[in-house]
Amino acid sequence: MTNLEFFKACMSNELQATHDVIAALPADKMSYKPEENSRTAYEIAEHIVAHIYDLDVILNNGQCDEKLTYNFENPQQLAEELKALHEKATQSLETMTDEKWESEMVELLIEGQSFITLPRMHMMWFFHNDIIHHRGQLTTYIRPMGGKNPAVYGYSYDTQNAGG
Repeated sequence: MTNLEFFKACMSNELQATHDVIAALPADKMSYKPEENSRTAYEIAEHIVAHIYDLDVILNNGQCDEKLTYNFENPQQLAEELKALHEKATQSLETMTDEKWESEMVELLIEGQSFITLPRMHMMWFFHNDIIHHRGQLTTYIRPMGGKNPAVYGYSYDTQNAGG
């Protein structure tokens, strides 16, 4: 299995869990944050989906100016947009060659300023892992917001004990 094939499998496996975590966020509590210096649930959710948007940019360009926001009305709508953006990136992955994946360099910009340049595969793994990291943050927000955590890897307390 090549690195590209492994990435495709990993990206596909993470889609449903990320969708379900965002969809589980209580829409009326998106301003929740556990501590003053923390991001709100809204900010983390939009950051995740902005990263998924960026995946397709990274796959098709030599430069990506990181999308820092992704405005949305409610978590359900955002979760559905996440699926559509994920599908777009998946289609781009299907045309990717091992050579382009491993050797082509991609420059990451933040607000127009160069941050780092990496081989495409390293940039994609960086974003993939950051999505998982932020999804984990959101799972710690859901219960204090009054929601129920979906299953991410196996069951969760909330899915095993339906009704709480």
